[in-house]
Amino acid sequence: MDLKKLILDEQLYANKMHDLVKESLKEENLLSAKLIELEADSGSTFGQKLADGIAEFGGSWTFIISFFVFFGLWILANILFLRSHAFDPYPFILLNLILSCIASLQAPVIMMSQNRQENKDRRRARSDYMVNLKAEMEVRGLHSKIDILIADQMKNLFEIQQAQLELLQKIENKINSK
Repeated sequence: MDLKKLILDEQLYANKMHDLVKESLKEENLLSAKLIELEADSGSTFGQKLADGIAEFGGSWTFIISFFVFFGLWILANILFLRSHAFDPYPFILLNLILSCIASLQAPVIMMSQNRQENKDRRRARSDYMVNLKAEMEVRGLHSKIDILIADQMKNLFEIQQAQLELLQKIENKINSK
């Protein structure tokens, strides 16, 4: 066996492995692009976007603080400023009606938004599953490639060792023949 040929074969094999790694990286980029497309939420209707906006505002501190300010102003206006001509006297029945209407409308809107968020989470979980499955397949493929690499390298190392032994025997024979 020619030692130079064995070393050249090893270099060719390393180049092939480098090309395989490049190809795997390209496939990973393709999968990432597909997952980004799945995550895109461009198909939302006006009503769905409105429900999301209302639910986001309804669950914020801005909403809570502004509602308390509104209640305070309503009560102050009816008790202090408009004592004799209050549009909603002390039991504040009109205010209670407004609160009931807001609560009856806000609850279904929040539920619609939660359903949309649940669908987004479901799509995200599906995407995560696809990534995990791809990763598992890649790991299994890498295991088999590594096993093949180790077997090939062991074979090549034995061939190189055999060639070295033959060279050493030739050198020893030349030394002994002198």
